[in-house]
Parts: sequence; structure tokens; C-alpha cells
Amino acid sequence: MSRNGLYAVIAILVVAVAAFAIYTMQQQSRPGIEVRVDEQGISIDGNN
Repeated sequence: MSRNGLYAVIAILVVAVAAFAIYTMQQQSRPGIEVRVDEQGISIDGNN
């Protein structure tokens, strides 16, 4: 494999890791649903 090919493979891997990290951070910060059960009954809130 030539040196340029090796650089291309490394660049692709770096981009893939960065994209995966960004995707993971966005998934963790997504709003969720909160469900509460108390004396007043059941309450469902979307955490937007």
C-alpha cells in the first residue's frame, strides 16, 4: 500500500470515529419521557 493510501485510510478512520462520537453525544442529550405516579395520579411529561 502506498503512503497516500495509508493516509487516506487513517483519515477515513478519524472521520468515522469523530462522527460516531458526535452521534453518541446527540443520543445521550435527547429529550426523554418522564412518567410519575403519585397521589394525584399518573403524569407523563415530554422533556423537550
